[in-house]
Order: sequence, then C-alpha cells, then structure tokens
Amino acid sequence: MSDYNAEDVRNIALVGHAGAGKTTLVEALLAATNAIAQPGRIDKGTTVCDFDPLEKELLHSLDVGITSFNSAGKHVNLIDTPGFPDFVGRSIAVLPAVETAAVVINAQSGIEPITQRMMKAAANRSLCRMIVVNQIDTPGVDLAAVTAQIRDTFGPECLPINLPADKGRHVIDCFFQPSGGRPDFSSVEEAHGQIVDQVVEVDEELMELYLEQGSELKPEQLHDPFEEALREGHLIPICFVSATTGAGIGELLDIIVKLMPNPSEGNPPPFMKGEGGDMQPVAISPDPNLHALAHCFKVINDPFRGKLGIFRIHQGRIKPDSQLFIGDARKPFKVNHLFRLNGAEQVEIAEGVPGDILAVARVDDMYRDAVLHDSHDEDHHHLQSIECPVPLFGLAIETAKRGDEQKLSDALNKLQAEDPCLVVEHNASVNETIIRGLGELHLKVILRRLADQFHVEVETHPPSIPYRETITAKAEGHHRHKKQTGGAGQFGEVFLRIEPLARGAGFEFSNDTVGGSIPGQFIPSIEKGVRQVLEEGAIAGFHMQDVRVSVYDGKFHPVDSKDIAFATAGRKAFLEAVDKAKPVILEPIVKIRIVAQNNAMGDLASDLSGRRGRIHGSESKTMGRIAIDGEVPLSELEGYDSRLRALTGGEGTYGIELSHYEAVPGNIQKQLTEAFKRAED
Repeated sequence: MSDYNAEDVRNIALVGHAGAGKTTLVEALLAATNAIAQPGRIDKGTTVCDFDPLEKELLHSLDVGITSFNSAGKHVNLIDTPGFPDFVGRSIAVLPAVETAAVVINAQSGIEPITQRMMKAAANRSLCRMIVVNQIDTPGVDLAAVTAQIRDTFGPECLPINLPADKGRHVIDCFFQPSGGRPDFSSVEEAHGQIVDQVVEVDEELMELYLEQGSELKPEQLHDPFEEALREGHLIPICFVSATTGAGIGELLDIIVKLMPNPSEGNPPPFMKGEGGDMQPVAISPDPNLHALAHCFKVINDPFRGKLGIFRIHQGRIKPDSQLFIGDARKPFKVNHLFRLNGAEQVEIAEGVPGDILAVARVDDMYRDAVLHDSHDEDHHHLQSIECPVPLFGLAIETAKRGDEQKLSDALNKLQAEDPCLVVEHNASVNETIIRGLGELHLKVILRRLADQFHVEVETHPPSIPYRETITAKAEGHHRHKKQTGGAGQFGEVFLRIEPLARGAGFEFSNDTVGGSIPGQFIPSIEKGVRQVLEEGAIAGFHMQDVRVSVYDGKFHPVDSKDIAFATAGRKAFLEAVDKAKPVILEPIVKIRIVAQNNAMGDLASDLSGRRGRIHGSESKTMGRIAIDGEVPLSELEGYDSRLRALTGGEGTYGIELSHYEAVPGNIQKQLTEAFKRAED
C-alpha cells in the first residue's frame, strides 16, 4: 500500500522562460525537504533534472525532468520544463499531468515571451496558476516594478502572497501568519487584505461574515474558497524566492503543501468518450477504488530500459502485475515493474494512487497521449488533445553512408514518438526527407541525438518550403477512362464539381450522384484518385487544401468497371477541374517577435521590410531592449539567425509561430510551377 493517498498529492509543473531559474529552484526545494543532501549546480552538471549529457554541455534544460519530494505529510511531484522557445512544445505537452502551473519569472528580466506563452497555455487548460518571482536578491532589481508588470500583463487577480524584505535576503509571509515587518515594497497589511478580499469574493457567506462582522478570517476558513478562486482563475498568487540563497523557499513550500490543489481540488481533466461528432465529455474521479485510468503524456526511448512510458494516474490504483489496455487495444499488457522517476533515476515502487506520476518500461505499443485502463468499460476514452505549436523550421537530411537509410528511418520514428513538435516529412516529388521543428536549436539537438544515441550520421541542406495549393473559383471536370488490352478491360467515367473552402477548412468530398449512375462501391475509388492529387499537388507539387469535391454523374460498365478505372477517372477529372478553378500557391506566413537592443530598431525594421515582412508594433522592455512584433513569409527567413546576430552584435533573439497561409506573389508562383514542370519532364 502507498503511504499517502490522492488528497496528499500535489502535481506542479515549473514553466517559464529560459534563465528564470526553474532547475535551480527544483534543487532548492529538494534540498529543503532532504530529498537530496545538497543542491546540485547547473555549471557543474550535478542537478537532478538536467541529467542528459547535452544539457550538461549547453547548461540549459532541453527536455522535461521529473522528480518528487515529501513535505509535511504531502507528496509533491515536480515537472521541470525547458524554457527555450525551441522546446516550448515539450513544456506544453506535460500540462495534462498536473493541477498547477508555477510560472517562474527572472526578477531581473521580467516577463519574457515564453512566460506569456506558458501562462496562456496553462489558462487554456484550466490549470490553477501561481507565479514565482525568482532571483529576488539580484542587485538593483526593482521588485515593485516587476510586480506591477505582472499585474499589467496578466491581470489584477495576480496578488503577492508574501513579500521580499532586506533587499531580497528573506521573505515575509502575508497569508498564514502575517506578522508585520518591513518588506522592500508595499506592506504586509495591504498584501494580506488584498488576498483575503480576492478570496472571499467567491464565497457569499464568507464575504458577508467578513464585511458585516469585520471578523479576521483564519487560513482554515479561507482554504476552500482559496481553492475555488484558483480553479476559476480569480486568484493567481505571486511568491518571491531566491533559489540560490534559499530565501523564500520555506514560504514557497508552505504554499505548495497547504494551498495548491490536490487531484480532487483542481479542475477535472477533460476526458472524452467516443470519436468525432459522437464525442462526449466523461467524468473522471480521483477515487482509488474505481477502475484504473491513466494518461501517458511522455515517451522516452531509453537505451538501457527500452521504451519508457511516463503517465499520470487519474483514477484507480496501478500495481505491478496489473493488466492494462493501451487505448482501444483488445489485448492487455502486464505491468512487470512500476517506477517513480527522480531525474535519471528510476525507483521501483509497489503501488500508484490517483495523482501519481509514474513510468513503465519495455512496453513497445506505448505511445504519447495513450489512455491506459484496466477495464473495457473505459474503451474509447481519451484526454482532450492539447494544442502544441506548429513546427516550421526545416532541414532536409540524408544519410552520410549508403545503407543507413533504414537505420535513419527507425531513429526518426523513435524521436518523433517522443517529441510533440518534431515532424518528419517525405517529399516524394524530389525524394527528400525533411525534419521540421520549432527552431534551429531544436533541430541541432535532434541531429546530435541521431549521431550520439542512434549512431546515424547525416548530411543536411535547406529544405523545400511547405507551400500549399488551393483553388479560388468553382469549376467542373470530366474524364472517361477506357482501356482495352485483350480480355477484361477498364472503364470508368466521372463528372465532378469543385469549389474553394475557407482557408484552413481542409477537404470535403460528397457523392451527389442519382439513379445509380455510379455504383456505390466505386465512390471510394474516385475519392482515392482525388486524394492522390491532394497529396501530390496539381500545379507545383505541393499538398492541396481547402477544396470541396462533389461527384454528380458518371457511367460504368457491368464487366469492365473496376476500382482502378474509377480512381484514374476521378484523378484526371479533378486535375481538369483544378486547371479551370484559378489555382494558386499558398505560402506560410509566420508571426515573428524579435527582442534586441533599442538602437537596432531601425536596422531590424529595414531588414524585415526587405523580406516582405510587416511590423505590427513594438514594446519597450527592461535593460534598454525592445520587442518587435510582425509577420513575414517563412520562405524569407532562410539564414535569418546569422543575419540577426550581425545586426545586433549577437544580442538579438527571435521566435516564430504559424499565423496563416496566403497566396504567393505572381512571379514566385510562376517560378514554382515552371520548376515543377521541368522536374516532371
């Protein structure tokens, strides 16, 4: 039996921008609770969560690290997430495993792009949130200004629950036992009053007691409405710490174990049952006596233990020897060993309860986002998917040695299974394998893993841009396919209409024939022929999208009509219709945010304009920096990393995310279509 239950569990993801001190904060919490003898150091490669050799080399987190500790009778699972924009997908993907997102902010840098992105992702997932301002003892830091920036950016519901004092050397509690003292800004009385006022707003009876009787409310009276305020996003407490000196670590521990929600107090996970239009929400309870239900939020291909599936238990208990189904599989697998993770260390345990974050090894069928369960009553259950950034940066790769092609394919499949923002594409028209990620560093790490872990050396070159094709007008197409080669022939005739759909709508296909002009068994073959064109492209070899196709007439032969005949007729009728429908090539337009020194603004704006970019606005940052927001075609960003370094003396950074697709200029469309025709010839 476990020595704690679901009510004793706290699950917290530390999220935020690179350099905020998340990994160092984990070390401070582990040391304060005697989980480790002393805090590890990033510069010495001795931290619990940054255990990968490449993380030690680069001195930054590149993937999530999982650990836990016990404090005051509570079991706390911590997930340390990377803060580089290139790995934000890995951070977002772990949010379904926790009730609370602790957004860590560097007191000197203030709010940075990933801070905002993770705050939004946590809110979209209805997680309880807290803000941890770290490095409060940095000389010259203005913590009052940082607090004001937090409230201006994220709203007045962000309120200090403790305050720094003596220039960040220690922290004064403003909630449990507000004892006065002289904080570096504001006052204990003011902070305490603001927190209590905010909390009682969600409980009418408590508010009436507070207002009419003027009663001083005790922390125990405030606990339940505090949880409600967290669930509603009505309160986001701000805590102050210095992970290096330990200032505020004890106060932060108190807040985690006494105020952060357990699995029954957080917002329930969005489990669904069914597929498509039949999908319905289903209630899940953190009851250890119900059927076991867990969600695999991460997969690691461990070179020693094989595939490792890391999962969060949402309901029931899981023990060694449990029989679990993966998704809708009919055959269960046996849990031979159950592990708790402590960074690289895997500690075998006897039982997992709701809220536990655990792992199983050597289960080849495990995959990220799989639902694990021990009863067919939970078939077709799945957790509502979480939206990760679209990977846009690409590299075309090929093996350096002939004969390694299968080895490369196997390695890429394993890496893609681990990473929610790694996409592997194969461009058949030019026989090109492309890996796409969120940035240059992301892809460099993938290449290092190919070489170091899988021993595959590759050569790279710039990839094709992921253009798309679509149509802008309605049209009709017709084709009769007739082939006679002796014996049974081939015959199929198809009439179809096409029309454009809204951008991003995808593809629709309908059978509008009447009177049996085409037997129903041949309609899927026609759709197969149409989809072949969608995949291969009609005018320039790029995937076609946002098209509706309706088959309205045709003819068949009782002997010679076959699937292949109608697939060919459908394909050629569709191509004829596309030629008449004013086809265009679409290019990806990305949002870009550039952060650099103020004096580089003019050069950056001029360079972006020369890349067909548009600037939408700018924002002053701390320490003489400026953030520029705009849009630019992805095709114009080749080599931008080195250009940005040249314009900013190596101090500029940028991040992108997909905004939309729009038609390319006429001269570029002409170049692309002519290049496609030459390649076909």
